[in-house]
Amino acid sequence: MNQGATAEGSVAGVPRTAPGPPALRGRVRDALTAAARGLALCVLSLGVSLALFIASVLSIAFIVLGVGLFTTPAVTHLVRMHANQRRQLARDWAGITVRPPYRALPPADSVGGTVARCTKLLRDPATWRDLAWLPADAVLGFVTALLPAALIAYGVEGFVIFAGVWRAVQHNYWYAFIPVEGFGTATLCAGLGALLIALAASVNPYFVKGHFLIVKGMISPSRGAQLAQRVERLYETRHDAVDSSAAELRRIERDLHDGAQARLVSMGMSLGTIEALVEKDPAQAKKLLAQARENSAEALTELRDLVRGIHPPVLAERGLGDAARALALRMQVPVEADVELEGRFAEPVESAAYFAISEVLTNAAKHAQAGRVWLDVHYSETAAGGMLRIAVTDDGRGGADPRKGSGMAGIERRLGQFDGILAVSSPPGGPTMVTMEIPCDPVGR
Repeated sequence: MNQGATAEGSVAGVPRTAPGPPALRGRVRDALTAAARGLALCVLSLGVSLALFIASVLSIAFIVLGVGLFTTPAVTHLVRMHANQRRQLARDWAGITVRPPYRALPPADSVGGTVARCTKLLRDPATWRDLAWLPADAVLGFVTALLPAALIAYGVEGFVIFAGVWRAVQHNYWYAFIPVEGFGTATLCAGLGALLIALAASVNPYFVKGHFLIVKGMISPSRGAQLAQRVERLYETRHDAVDSSAAELRRIERDLHDGAQARLVSMGMSLGTIEALVEKDPAQAKKLLAQARENSAEALTELRDLVRGIHPPVLAERGLGDAARALALRMQVPVEADVELEGRFAEPVESAAYFAISEVLTNAAKHAQAGRVWLDVHYSETAAGGMLRIAVTDDGRGGADPRKGSGMAGIERRLGQFDGILAVSSPPGGPTMVTMEIPCDPVGR
């Protein structure tokens, strides 16, 4: 029984808890990847960051001569591009999110022009955080980026010494704390090199992560800046909400005036004529009565369409999940809907999500020349609260630009009222993926 247990618990004397070859290969691959990424970051840190720091200091110093007013916005733009590239690498290589803290700049053709842009840049605290980060990146960032490759290279050096180089350097060379004096010390060099390579396999990814933690600590927005950004965004979305509500009220008023109201007025005039003709010309009165009945039916249809545009009945009665499925069924292109929602959400949230989905699906069918569309609607709990996530993907021609057209801008305004976000990925040739997120909680929770 004990023998069986021993055979079951180990293979050829190796415990099951020991990492197998796939795990070892994975560690080696991660260590080498971290070393390669570290070398790339070394170039960015020591080369680009240091050059941009020198250029920024000189440009700001030359403001007193007037030249800096023209060079500072351009140099600061390059610094922000460099910082944003590091933010992108932090997300892609280490899974660390570093949000950009920059304030909006006045357009180049605004009143004040270059002077106004330069003044706004210098008043932005994010500009000075970037400027402080550049020399720190050139020193601390360079060191943390260099260590992964340096550990591997120094470990390999121990094996190189053991391979025979010790004969040429003995009595004149130290490898770390080991004096190279003969074959025995060369063997110790190989042992230390193996330990360094094993250490690199374990800690190299953490050095790269530490590099990006320095980035996050220095150029991510402070709590005060985050609150200021949030207040500014809420201020803008409140005005957008007021403007969109006013525009919606004008549309409803115009539709009522030009549609149902005109038909009701016409029907009233027809009834007055019928009242005068009912005894003199019953046949004509009967014909006008039939026409008035048609006008009343058309007015009722227009009123129903108008109300449906304000708040669709399926949304009010059955919730966002069924309303999204109904939208998918009504589309001209096949839509594969994957909707997983439990319960209802606040009516304004459901309405914003419904019309956002409708707009994106319509764009996919009308502009993308898509043959198929996928709709995913899910709700999940996060550390910060609940999140309604909507993704619409199509296999169309791609190349969608959110800055062109009013449809995406309207969706951003709708979502912005709830602090929601819109992201569009649409490379030329497709596919296009539109992702929307709305912070919310189910009703009744």
